[in-house]
Amino acid sequence: MAYVISDACACCGSCADQCPVGAISMGAEHYEIDADLCAECGACADQCPVEAISQG
Repeated sequence: MAYVISDACACCGSCADQCPVGAISMGAEHYEIDADLCAECGACADQCPVEAISQG
């Protein structure tokens, strides 16, 4: 199951820098993960300083 980013996102961009498949981009209010591209590796969740990323 793909990872998702909650509203707790601090918009720091560290998750996007860690994504090996480029599935993370800035959305209207915070970063978002494209579920169709997500490789479910968890690199983004490991990098998030505010723990705003979890498996959906």
